[in-house]
Amino acid sequence: MPTLIVNAEIFAPEPLGCREVLVAGGKIIAVADRVDISGTELERVDAGGMCLLPGFVDALTHPCGGGGEGGFANRTAEVPAEEFVRAGVTSPVGALGTDSIGRCLDVLFGNVMALRAHGLAAYMYTGAYRVPAPTITGDIARDITLVDPVIGVGEVAISDHRSAQPTPQELRRLAADAALGGTLAGRGGRVMLHVGDGESRLQPMRDALAGCDLPPHSFYPTHVNRSAELLAEAADFTRSGGYADITVSTTPELVASGDLPALQALEDAIAAGADRRRLSLSSDAGGSLPLYVDGELRGLTAASPAVMLGILQKAMRDAPELVPAVVCALTANPADALGLSDCGRLLVGRPANLLLLDGDSGELRS
Repeated sequence: MPTLIVNAEIFAPEPLGCREVLVAGGKIIAVADRVDISGTELERVDAGGMCLLPGFVDALTHPCGGGGEGGFANRTAEVPAEEFVRAGVTSPVGALGTDSIGRCLDVLFGNVMALRAHGLAAYMYTGAYRVPAPTITGDIARDITLVDPVIGVGEVAISDHRSAQPTPQELRRLAADAALGGTLAGRGGRVMLHVGDGESRLQPMRDALAGCDLPPHSFYPTHVNRSAELLAEAADFTRSGGYADITVSTTPELVASGDLPALQALEDAIAAGADRRRLSLSSDAGGSLPLYVDGELRGLTAASPAVMLGILQKAMRDAPELVPAVVCALTANPADALGLSDCGRLLVGRPANLLLLDGDSGELRS
């Protein structure tokens, strides 16, 4: 049955004011000041002035769990669909991480397909921290072209003691194979880069891009709020046509050791001249948040997708001037960074992955 949503403040993610939205067959059929429809039985939802916006695109999650640093007892649990739903995440993108031995892409594929079975528009990366990258079919481009949920490679680690220390040529080859797969599949084709706290920061990525034909958006670095220095490099990268991802999940210990809280990092990056259309926010849900001291693991917690809704609520409460940037960083920006045309925007013809939020508190309407 078609559904007509009335009296909603629309963020598409750009603010459009109070509009009506008609949804049918899982698609957005019309967005107008007044939708004229007669002779059709429909469900009418009065939003009462609440905010209607696209579901969040979470560019880095670990739905089959992560961790493993420090032994098998430190493996984190799977993230069920309901946790993403409660967080407003309608398009989680799954990845392996440090552990591509105790966990594999087959298991990740199963978790992603389970999320789809629960109504989420879930995707995944082939590969992992290590290079050469593990794959499903034996070939990166083939994975992206032929395996429906696969949209890119990731998260490949650089500037991290857990990384395989890939050379510029190895990173170029990953990006070229991903780009070929994305071209053939008509979506995705990016390399999500896990950036550690090593002093080289984004230099391995810059070395890979130097002197080759790959565009900057071939690489999508995440965790760029590890330090003020890394964030400054990421802001500069967005000005050259790249995208950069800020991790919302953190701990007091990580902040004490140099991490910038996500809302502060977003504000600082914009102040430093970053292209705000190329900054995104992700949760790292299901991943481990390890604390290393002099290379030794001292503690570990698991990240949650709840931080995605939490950062929007915090912006609404403490920094309303940042709300438009936060909404874009949760929706359209990561969709654009990943080459996903069906996510992140409230437009006619797009899937109706929508959130209805209280305009004051940011609480989700069920």
